[in-house]
Amino acid sequence: MNANNDLNNLFKLTPEYVEKAIQVAGSAFQNDPVTIFTYPDEKERKEKLQYGFYMLYNYGIKHGLTFATSKNLEGITIWLPLGKLYPSTWTMMRYGGFYTMRKVGLKIKAMKRTMTILKYEEERHKHLVPYDHWYLQNIAVKPEEQGKGYGGLLISTMIKKIESDGLPIYLETNTEKNVSIYQKYGFEILEHEIIPKSDVPLWCMLRKPR
Repeated sequence: MNANNDLNNLFKLTPEYVEKAIQVAGSAFQNDPVTIFTYPDEKERKEKLQYGFYMLYNYGIKHGLTFATSKNLEGITIWLPLGKLYPSTWTMMRYGGFYTMRKVGLKIKAMKRTMTILKYEEERHKHLVPYDHWYLQNIAVKPEEQGKGYGGLLISTMIKKIESDGLPIYLETNTEKNVSIYQKYGFEILEHEIIPKSDVPLWCMLRKPR
């Protein structure tokens, strides 16, 4: 792993890597509170979770900064710029929603649970940062590669890339252990609560421009 915080040392994801990227995200988020809430059954979660990331990575590759640590995809991330933060449901369907539905099937309960989380998180996002900013939408590291610094490499490199814009960076996390990690990179907690109609915790965090 190269510790130099230069974007040239990361691997820019392209559409042909989406299938591999969603496998990484699916494995990384198996024990995330949101995914457990969405797919309480462990077997179903292992089989179907990855397909929920298909839209995110297609959209991120087209409209954001979407990188991996290397071609081996030890870690992957999506950062969205101003103007691309809130894609409509129809937009996301065009970027792979129909594919996701074919893979997952028409799971009404799972869809309702997903929308409960996504709708609330978007509402808080718009309320807490109603001004220009970047959005760290997703970061995932393969379980077997966690603890080796890949997540930190992605975060620090991307911050260095975009900090010249002079804009804050917003993110959400649903896992308490991630809060202290983000705090190391200058993110502060704006809000912490339990998402209504769920047992899922939510930390909304912001990194102010330096």
